[in-house]
Amino acid sequence: MLLAKYVIARFGARDFDEIKSSGVIRIATEYNSIGFFVSGDTISGFQYELSLLLEKRFGIKVETYPVMSMKESMRGLSEKKYDIIARPIAITTELREHYLLTKPILFNKQVLVQRKAGFGKPSLLLRNQINLAKRTIFVSKNSPALLRIRNLSAEIGDTIFVKEDEKYSDEQLIALVAKSEIDYAACDASLARKLQAQFPEIDIATDISFTQLQAWMVRKNSPALLDSLNLWLSEIKKSNQFKEIYKKYY
Repeated sequence: MLLAKYVIARFGARDFDEIKSSGVIRIATEYNSIGFFVSGDTISGFQYELSLLLEKRFGIKVETYPVMSMKESMRGLSEKKYDIIARPIAITTELREHYLLTKPILFNKQVLVQRKAGFGKPSLLLRNQINLAKRTIFVSKNSPALLRIRNLSAEIGDTIFVKEDEKYSDEQLIALVAKSEIDYAACDASLARKLQAQFPEIDIATDISFTQLQAWMVRKNSPALLDSLNLWLSEIKKSNQFKEIYKKYY
């Protein structure tokens, strides 16, 4: 099982004092057009700009690493290659058994990405989740939408086929829907909204989850780091800086 494979027991602690002494805090994040991306010689993104505020608050250097695979991020966290996973991680009981999650940073939900009528190859535009029965939905590897779709399949009492794609990111799967190469994908609503201007063919009006609380993740044996992050988040979320960064990307 993904979570159980990367429990940290054998790697020991690298908590806040050790991180401060090292002078560097290492953050793994996802490369996409919201969280972390490079344009020319400029690095931008919601997670990246938050990490710069964290650097200023903690007074130590922040090193940010783009890691597409959540599985690889979790392995790197457990092996102390990274200290924080900074990406929109849905807070679940299962994750809390193995990792520490910060206070919520974002509120989000999962949506079905499909084509509007009249664009490309015809596909059935779905509005009722029951009609997902016997349909195939593509998700990126280790996507938070995967668990939700499995639960939804149980709720409707029928099979929803899920294709967990190791090659393509959520953004690339959205592009494949727009190009009629696949019919359905699932991803965060925030990312789907961001890409609507680029892909007017897509429809994202069908929710597949309720609103989720999303946070950052640290190792189970880094409680002091978690406390420091939570204190910083409580302060920064009240600031105009956070509001400006949020408005810029969301």
